[in-house]
Amino acid sequence: MKPPVLQYHRPSTVDEALELLADAGPDGKVLAGGQSLVPLLNMRLAAPGRLVDVNRLAPLAFVRTGPDAVRVGALARHADTLSQATLPLLREATGCVAHAAIRNRGTTVGSLVHADPAAEMPAVLALLSGSVVLASTSGRRTVPAAEFFLGALASAARPGELATEAVFPLPPPRTGTAWLELSRRAGDYALCGVGVLVTLDEDRRVARLRAAYSGVGDAPVALDLTGPAAGQPHDAVDWAAVGALASAGVHPGDDIHATAAYRRHLAGVLTARAGRMAAVRAVARA
Repeated sequence: MKPPVLQYHRPSTVDEALELLADAGPDGKVLAGGQSLVPLLNMRLAAPGRLVDVNRLAPLAFVRTGPDAVRVGALARHADTLSQATLPLLREATGCVAHAAIRNRGTTVGSLVHADPAAEMPAVLALLSGSVVLASTSGRRTVPAAEFFLGALASAARPGELATEAVFPLPPPRTGTAWLELSRRAGDYALCGVGVLVTLDEDRRVARLRAAYSGVGDAPVALDLTGPAAGQPHDAVDWAAVGALASAGVHPGDDIHATAAYRRHLAGVLTARAGRMAAVRAVARA
């Protein structure tokens, strides 16, 4: 398998990259980690006329924790995010991404722009109500997660734009998080992945409970599951009821890997398990 014929560019500055992307328009594609793009090229499932390799743009290789958020640059590898991010949910989910060899090369922002609904990073961004910063020769814009993922392998990044960073907001105090997933083999995309966020009030009662899912739709699914748990002590939540609400809130389809009914069942079971974990971690942060 070989990629189609294309023009290859390797800019040394962000401005040069933006100029190249503007000139290429819909015919341009960005290469960062390449762990998803290169296989698509080799199988001729993607055929851009121009490839802009951004691996020389060292200023975009950062993972920074500020007072309100963790910001991950376009060239930060999954391994960088795993080792440097101070956000527990982001690190826990990143540790589930494929294999170490993939994490050493693939990028966190690239995973978001690729928008595979079975991937971990889109669901994490959705759960935290994060955003992606997009730059072009016309300026910069910030797109919230709720508007960024348009469908399977479709994001809000427009022709000529470069995703320069992702912003993962830090949860409020007394908040615990957890990520769980189930795959057929270690390193495979999960049949269902779930991230849960539990926030307690000053009396250690549930004030907020949210979850986000991978593998159960054409885009990451985010749900507010506070209802059955609202006002309950952290150790007295009816997690079976929370799981049932989660199962009812996702609408996967059948495929060669699992039936829709099985994925809904997984969503419920994993939500209950991850919810318990997140509640205990919230107490530790109280």
